[in-house]
Amino acid sequence: MDKIMLTNMQFYGYHGLLPEENKLGQRFNVDIELFSNLKKPAQTDNMNDSIHYGHVYELVKEIAEGEAMNLIEAVAGTIADELLASFDLLSACMVRVTKPDPPVPGHYQSIAVEIFREKTL
Repeated sequence: MDKIMLTNMQFYGYHGLLPEENKLGQRFNVDIELFSNLKKPAQTDNMNDSIHYGHVYELVKEIAEGEAMNLIEAVAGTIADELLASFDLLSACMVRVTKPDPPVPGHYQSIAVEIFREKTL
């Protein structure tokens, strides 16, 4: 399956379990893979035959910077569900939400959740 990828989109949101996360907010990085048959748009060079990644970005931004959620699992799931509902040509998607600076003690680069969702027939 062909795919369109939007990588390392950066947002500032208020998701998290701790009150400080909800009050102060933090950075979130989001990667998206959109699975679709891209044969037709490759031949026609017509945006109507593909998935407009500008619209994808705006949808992701609205969720990532929108209403606070406790878990990044919920953020990723909401993004996936909205993508699948919003784009008819989308067959499946992978969503990765990364917290680069979570308030969790320890030595690591980041914490992330990655989910894969498909349209059901």
